[in-house]
Amino acid sequence: MTSFVEIQFPGDISYGATGGPTFLTDVVATVSGHEQRNSKWSQARARYNVASGVKTETQWQALIAFFRARRGKAVGFRFKDWGDYKAVNQPLLALGGNEHQLVKQYVSGAVVSERIITKPVAGTVKLYEDSVLQASGWSIDSATGIITTSLSGTLTADFEFDVPVRFDTDELALSLDSFDAGSWNSIPLIEVRI
Repeated sequence: MTSFVEIQFPGDISYGATGGPTFLTDVVATVSGHEQRNSKWSQARARYNVASGVKTETQWQALIAFFRARRGKAVGFRFKDWGDYKAVNQPLLALGGNEHQLVKQYVSGAVVSERIITKPVAGTVKLYEDSVLQASGWSIDSATGIITTSLSGTLTADFEFDVPVRFDTDELALSLDSFDAGSWNSIPLIEVRI
């Protein structure tokens, strides 16, 4: 069985989701009241709860079918984070030879954090060489975010992207509130490293 499929979670349900990036940090308070902090991850890992996005019977039936097809936690999939799904004028990360990785930079003052983008949305990537749009001479692998090109100038890209996630539960517990209305307390998703 495959551990990841290039299928996007239903967009009309993901639009109502809550969540975003998380880190793992140990905090130890000393006797004097000062803190020592140890950040265990250099990159954030996103978490989402999609329960609030389910508003109609059609959506909950689609969710049940999607959950069953992914076998709970077993199979990862694409998820559109409506709060962070676009990138404009982003430099590429050179991998060597003629391969470059899509990245998104997050800038806060002098600090620049780079996020590797492995799931660009097909048909949304625009490649620029020295700020000039390039219609040909390159290709993108939408399953890895790797661009292959022989272009040699300063390369940047605009694109949309999905987050690779999986369900963080093996149980989908529906509360049937009335004949045609149901609800969930929590349907957690977690980003997977690819």
